[in-house]
Amino acid sequence: MWMFPMALACGNTFVLKPSERDPGAPMMLARLMSEAGAPDGVMNVVNGDKEAVDAILDHPDIGAISFVGSTPIGHYIYSRGTANGKRVQALCGAKNHMIIMPDADMDQAVDAAMGAAYGSAGERCMAISAVLAVGDDTADRFVQQLAPKVRALKIGQ
Repeated sequence: MWMFPMALACGNTFVLKPSERDPGAPMMLARLMSEAGAPDGVMNVVNGDKEAVDAILDHPDIGAISFVGSTPIGHYIYSRGTANGKRVQALCGAKNHMIIMPDADMDQAVDAAMGAAYGSAGERCMAISAVLAVGDDTADRFVQQLAPKVRALKIGQ
């Protein structure tokens, strides 16, 4: 969903196909854009499953596709989209790392790690999956401050 501002700023219309499991936020975004005065047809939301995806990938008037998600689906999107002459950007299976330098503000590093690792249940494309602390002292200070916060983390209701 984060790709639409750049597309619109470049003068393109945008078709957003959200997960069929959770289309609420994109539908609200489209409504808000309409209420703010965006012309009809500039921001479009298409709900559906694989059939909707294939319709987008096969449509001759769609020139480019951007995808964020799993690697297997990304391969499918890329293969089918490029076979139809589209430019395809597929951002798949990210493995993001956090590096903590010896002179880092450790309170800030711990807070950033908590948000990046556990925010949105770790299910966003920019979630971190590894932390590299440079030097044993840095690692020890980081773990000492991080461990109590992780233990106190409440998951679920």
